Amino acid sequence: MEGDCLSCMKYLMFVFNFFIFLGGACLLAIGIWVMVDPTGFREIVAANPLLLTGAYILLAMGGLLFLLGFLGCCGAVRENKCLLLFFFLFILIIFLAELSAAILAFIFRENLTREFFTKELTKHYQGNNDTDVFSATWNSVMITFGCCGVNGPEDFKFASVFRLLTLDSEEVPEACCRREPQSRDGVLLSREECLLGRSLFLNKQPVDFLSALEETLSLPARAISREDEGLALCASCPHPRTSSQCPRS
Repeated sequence: MEGDCLSCMKYLMFVFNFFIFLGGACLLAIGIWVMVDPTGFREIVAANPLLLTGAYILLAMGGLLFLLGFLGCCGAVRENKCLLLFFFLFILIIFLAELSAAILAFIFRENLTREFFTKELTKHYQGNNDTDVFSATWNSVMITFGCCGVNGPEDFKFASVFRLLTLDSEEVPEACCRREPQSRDGVLLSREECLLGRSLFLNKQPVDFLSALEETLSLPARAISREDEGLALCASCPHPRTSSQCPRS
């Protein structure tokens, strides 16, 4: 009976660690995508030190969890006492790191909201200006996602740098204009009607792409948090093979 229980715990540990391994791989992949994707948010993130720091933290945490999950799987399969002990210490460190991250996210939550991105767009977006990295990146994002600003065309209406530069002659930038199907840089349906703000010729704002991105980024963290809770429960259970101290050399 005891052998069956130990075998069950062994495979349970392996499964938990395997999911940590996958979660770390997801975080690592998302961090790399944010930093290197030429049509993504690299320049927008790089323009803000806080967001850039968050991207590096994402990379570091992804790499750590990736390695931790791999070592945990090896320790569970081989039933190595010292390796499992260090694994549980790492789990404690991750708990503390998650707590710190939650506190920082609460303190700086204004910088991660829709209002922040809208404000940055209003203050820095210059329209069809390929020499400005911020504007060029936003143009690429709006064309790729088929959107118009953060919330819609209204982002460019009031006190925006874009309207000042165009002397109010254009309601929206060209990146907001609808294009022929299956054509990223193709012919616009009607540039003149679009720049006048006619909704029929504007990109159809997708269902909250910022919230979708936030949901995508939060899924691995939620999964890892649940796995940490399960591993903490496992750690609190008595285990004859790991209860003794590591053998002295």
